[in-house]
Amino acid sequence: MNTLKPRILLVEDTPEIALWLGTALRQGGMEVAFATDGLQADRCLQAGHGMDAVLLDLQLPGQDGLAVLQALRARGDTVPVLILTARASVPDRVLGLNMGADDYLPKPFDLSELEARLQVLLRRQGKSKVAHLRWGPLEMEPDSAAVWVHGQPLALTKREAAALRVLLESPQRAVSKEHLHAQVFADDSAGLEAVEVLIYRLRKKLESAEPLADGASGVVITTFRGLGYMLTPVAAQV
Repeated sequence: MNTLKPRILLVEDTPEIALWLGTALRQGGMEVAFATDGLQADRCLQAGHGMDAVLLDLQLPGQDGLAVLQALRARGDTVPVLILTARASVPDRVLGLNMGADDYLPKPFDLSELEARLQVLLRRQGKSKVAHLRWGPLEMEPDSAAVWVHGQPLALTKREAAALRVLLESPQRAVSKEHLHAQVFADDSAGLEAVEVLIYRLRKKLESAEPLADGASGVVITTFRGLGYMLTPVAAQV
């Protein structure tokens, strides 16, 4: 888990979507506040709100999301805003970005993509409160990509570290091969099979880390057929 929790305001009027996203973000180490209509969202975003990012639906009762965004920027507030909406047309995206949105994700969307975009916004705006990424005995310093297992440094290549970071940023959820490829090999002509080779090497390095003490738990990369890869715990054998 992360040492400090970024504060996220989730503005969504559909209860099922709000519950799904809120649960996922909290499991990902974030603190989540909710607003179910535009007027409530505007009240939550007054001066001194303390939010690190806003996930904003556009079609809201009371006051639509664009009006919330416009009022927020009119106050000089630069908190990152990621628009989530079923309005996927180019004019709608352009309008939202021109009014001050930082990013735009049309519904339906993949949870791992939302998390990746949110992490980018937090880092870009200097709002990220994540000092280290942690999962069990595994720890990573995001800026330097330094990795430790049970407090011992683990030597990784640049791409191995990039893949591990993607897995650490989506704890308890499988990360698809396609998403890993997009994040790690975006500037390369390598095919999807390169992800399999990369995960194989990373898995071997994690397995060869410092032997576990009695009763301690370790971490491995588990493959979930049809879903992707996920960090999972493994108990020491005594």
